Amino acid sequence: MNIICFGISHRTASVELREKFAVQDADLAAASARLGEMESIRESVIVSTCNRVEFYAAVDDATQGFASLESFLSDRAREHHYDPSVFYRHDSPDSIRHLFRVVSGMESMVLGETEILGQVKKAYSAATVHGTTARHLNKFFQRAFNVAKEVRTNTSIARGAVSVGSVAVDLAEKIFGRLDACRVMILGAGDTGELTARTLISRGARSLTVSNRTFERAQVLAAELGGQAVPFTEWEQPLGEMDILIGSTASPEPIVNREKLEPVMKNRRNRPLFVIDLAVPRDVDPSVNKLDGVYLYDVDSLQAIARQSLEARQQELTVCEQIVQRHVQEFADWMASERVRVAGNLGSKTTS
Repeated sequence: MNIICFGISHRTASVELREKFAVQDADLAAASARLGEMESIRESVIVSTCNRVEFYAAVDDATQGFASLESFLSDRAREHHYDPSVFYRHDSPDSIRHLFRVVSGMESMVLGETEILGQVKKAYSAATVHGTTARHLNKFFQRAFNVAKEVRTNTSIARGAVSVGSVAVDLAEKIFGRLDACRVMILGAGDTGELTARTLISRGARSLTVSNRTFERAQVLAAELGGQAVPFTEWEQPLGEMDILIGSTASPEPIVNREKLEPVMKNRRNRPLFVIDLAVPRDVDPSVNKLDGVYLYDVDSLQAIARQSLEARQQELTVCEQIVQRHVQEFADWMASERVRVAGNLGSKTTS
C-alpha cells in the first residue's frame, strides 16, 4: 500500500485557480463517494481550504492512483480547461512528510499558524463519516496530529503567530487607526470569517452585523459576539453604515460586485470601506477595488503582510524539520512492516 497526495496550494497556484477546484462542504459527500468508486483508490481524504486543495489517498499503485485523481478532477472541472500539470504529486515518503508539514503550520501562508490543524482535523472527520478512510489513512492522519502537537510543544514556530484573519485585522488598523469606531459586517458564518470577526472585536471594533444563508446560524454567532443578525436577502441594506466587510461564504459565485457597491460608496462622503475576502471561491468581484475608497484584500493579497512575521519563526524550522523527519521515518517503517504482514498473510493463504 502507498499513500499519495495530489494538490495545489497558495505556494503553487493563484486564488483564481484554487477557487476553481475548491470542494465546498455541501459537495463533499458526493465528491467523497465519487472517489470511493474508483477502483485504484482504497481510502481517501479531501482537504479543501482557502489556501489549498489536496487529495490524500491510500492506493496499491501510485501511478494508477494519480491517474484516478486526474480523472476525478477532469470530470469535475472540464469547464476550467483542467491541466493536471499544475497539481503537485507526492507519494511515500514525500506524501507523509508533506502532510506532517501542513498540519504543523510549516506550509502555511503565515508560518506556524494554527488554523490549518483544525481544518485538516475537520476534513479527516468528514472522511471518516463518509466511510472513505480505513487502517492506513486513519493511522496516517492520527500520526500527523501527534506531529503537530509535538512541533508546537517543543518549538516556538507558533509563538506570536497570526492567522490570515489577524493579518487582515492588522491591515484594518493601518487603514483606520483605532478600530473602536468601526462597524463590521460579516457575510457567512464559517470558521475563518468567525475568527476574523472575533479578532476585530478583541481589537476594539464596536459593532458587528452577521448575515448568513442559514439565519439561525447568523443569530447564534451574533449573540456570541454581541452583534446583530440580518437575513441574507437583506445584507445590502445596512452596508452603507459599515466600515469593514468580511466575505466568508461558500457561494460558488461572487456576491459582492461593483454594481452593488458603487451607489453605496457615492453616499459615504469619503469614508473608506475595507473589504476582506476570505472565501475561496471569492465572494467579492475584483473590480470593486477600482472604486474610490474601497480597499479590497483577498487571501492571496494578505501574503505580503504575512511575510513580516516570517523571519523569527524561520529560525525554528530546523528543529521542526528534525521532528517531522523522525516521524516520517517511523511511519514509513510502519508501512513497510504492513506490506510484509500483508504479504505473509497472502502467502499463508496460498500454501494452505
